[in-house]
Amino acid sequence: MEEDKNFKDLGICEQLAEACDNLGWKIPTKIQAEAIPHALEGKDLIGLAQTGSGKTGAFALPILQSLLESPQAFFACVLSPTRELAIQIAEHFEALGACIGVKCAVLVGGIDRVQQTNNLANRPHIIVGTPGRLVDHLSNTKGFSLRTLKYLVLDEADRLLNEDFEKPINEILNVIPRERRTYLFSATMTSKVKKLQRACLRNPVKIEAASKYSTVDTLKQQFCLLPAKYKECYLVYILTEMSGCTSMVFTRTCDATLFLAMMLRHLGLRAIPINGKMTQSKRSGALNQFKAGECNILICTDVASRGLDIELVDMVINYDIPTSYKLYNHRVGRTARAGRSGVAISLVNQYEWEWFVQIENDIGKKISQFPCQKEEVLLFMERITEAQRIARVRMKDLGGRKEKQGGDDGEEAMDRYLKLRNGKSSKKMRK
Repeated sequence: MEEDKNFKDLGICEQLAEACDNLGWKIPTKIQAEAIPHALEGKDLIGLAQTGSGKTGAFALPILQSLLESPQAFFACVLSPTRELAIQIAEHFEALGACIGVKCAVLVGGIDRVQQTNNLANRPHIIVGTPGRLVDHLSNTKGFSLRTLKYLVLDEADRLLNEDFEKPINEILNVIPRERRTYLFSATMTSKVKKLQRACLRNPVKIEAASKYSTVDTLKQQFCLLPAKYKECYLVYILTEMSGCTSMVFTRTCDATLFLAMMLRHLGLRAIPINGKMTQSKRSGALNQFKAGECNILICTDVASRGLDIELVDMVINYDIPTSYKLYNHRVGRTARAGRSGVAISLVNQYEWEWFVQIENDIGKKISQFPCQKEEVLLFMERITEAQRIARVRMKDLGGRKEKQGGDDGEEAMDRYLKLRNGKSSKKMRK
């Protein structure tokens, strides 16, 4: 890509180019520079690119330009595997399309369905949603259809094509026009993505802005080899050593996000959990606190590993090692985005070593060891043991309430975390 190329050079109109400038998008990324001209020519696209590479702009700008030329309701539909990513994509469309009065509707679970029905009654131009909730509205919302749809986008297509989404996606493909433009974007190309390409794209242009297993060059990758019983010690040591950083810590289970957040809070660290058991409003609340800097440590499951654009994440910690290089790439892709630098540290215990070595082989990179002295790490042991004890008691307490009241432990825990901003709850926890 030429350095002096801008969005106007790609064929984007002046209004939208100015909107890009207002968002701080001065120069198109590689995927944008290669995809947009083909999209403006009316071609179907397959875009393969690393996370943080500007994929949303690559499909949103051509759609908005076409909408400007031929405005109509229900013009485009974007499918996403997660609620958070859908909300984020809609925000990008609204920001870019504010100059032309674009209207978006987000259709995802965990948000009031009646409000979504009212939004559809306003006949938005762009629908962004998860497959299941979109099918729900197509089946049950009077007057709503996608018979006049002009554009279909499948973002994070490799994940959309797992078993959970296969049936609703097939239902959607059966009720939308065959005469349409289809864009398929993903960080990885899988056999299912290839199958979908043959089924619903016509003579697509394939744009590959990333190698099969790649991570960005500005990402520093490290690991700690440690005994499983000391994993929390190493986590606290690293977060303390890098206390000025904004960090995301990935765990394998929802319960682990709550437990670690409670433990870290007791140790005076500003941690907040996000996981799939929480309602959308709670997840959005946690994400907004993290984005605003009110909490600088987000403890999360892989619900947050795909597509989310959270600015200035300095560090990703794999508390639990992912079982595939694809998941590893998506996790560490939360940092070192848009040309910035970042660090990813994996905590590897004796049971996870084989997975980690396989990840190294798949990404074709030998990962360096994070420098630390075991003696220094274990200085935290006494405080951590106490913090773990308190966290376990609170988890048990929340679990008991869930059984008695039918409540959600994630919900109650989240409510407590939201109160922690004023420091009152942390004092109670220490008593």
